[in-house]
Amino acid sequence: MEYIVVSVLNGVVHGLLLFMVSAGLTLIFGMMGVLNFAHAWFYMLGAYVGFTLTRLGGFWIGLLLAPIVAGLAGVLVERYMLRRVHKYGHAHELLLTFGLAFIIEEVIKLFYGDALVSYQMPNYMRFAAFTIFETNYPFYRLFMGAVALAMFVILYLLLTRTRVGIVVRAATYRPTTVEALGHNLPVVYMAVFAGGSALAGLAGAVAGAFYPTGPNMAVDFGTLVFVVVVIGGLGSVVGALIASLMIGLFISFSVGLNVSIADLFGLIGLGSWASDVGGLFTLQLSTIANSMPFLLMLLVLLIRPAGLMGDRQ
Repeated sequence: MEYIVVSVLNGVVHGLLLFMVSAGLTLIFGMMGVLNFAHAWFYMLGAYVGFTLTRLGGFWIGLLLAPIVAGLAGVLVERYMLRRVHKYGHAHELLLTFGLAFIIEEVIKLFYGDALVSYQMPNYMRFAAFTIFETNYPFYRLFMGAVALAMFVILYLLLTRTRVGIVVRAATYRPTTVEALGHNLPVVYMAVFAGGSALAGLAGAVAGAFYPTGPNMAVDFGTLVFVVVVIGGLGSVVGALIASLMIGLFISFSVGLNVSIADLFGLIGLGSWASDVGGLFTLQLSTIANSMPFLLMLLVLLIRPAGLMGDRQ
């Protein structure tokens, strides 16, 4: 029972953090069709900006201004880089953002070095929210989850209940019509890209105070955010939330399971065959926990290629 409850708590919080990082890419990839490989590096940028501003003006100043700085960086990238190569297709966008990711990483190393920085939460947030099975559960984990849920509610209402959301969603499917109605389409795209970058920056500022902040932190989310977008369905914020929670729970439960794939085959009467084959079948699930999101993506794509909440084509 303890394993189940703790795994659910950790999985949900990890999933909500993953949603914070991937929500911006859901908007950018789903509504602009831009393969922004550097999205997770905006997450890292937000963490470092939050760290710097926290030392200068306090934790809440860093939390407030980090997404603004990341959003402004997104404006510059879209206006002066992506807009120039957009007409050449996805390959050029991917190569551009791939190179941009390395530039951001190297610039951060230039100013902060290769080692981790001491970005920490305020002392008044260092307490246990509750005790479960004699284990103190940090309040800051719940704080990160609350920020992610607030982000989801605001995004959902913005996209479904406001005129801005209507224009943004219409620009995805009927860009010519939106432009004919008098809306500046390049500005809409720039706003979407800046907003997505700002969300990643906010995630970095929040999570960087709890998890290690270093020049390699973006690598952990670099491909995982794309997995979330694919599983959830292009442009679906609800799908991104569901996919993030599924991935978080899959990883959380897999880490603590000391069973092999052969043991799972034993549930359908093929345990002896899997054990005789050996190799991959004898691996413990805990050793391949980080591969579970990709297995989940494979299963979802086989059943529903458009993603969980994506439109059927």
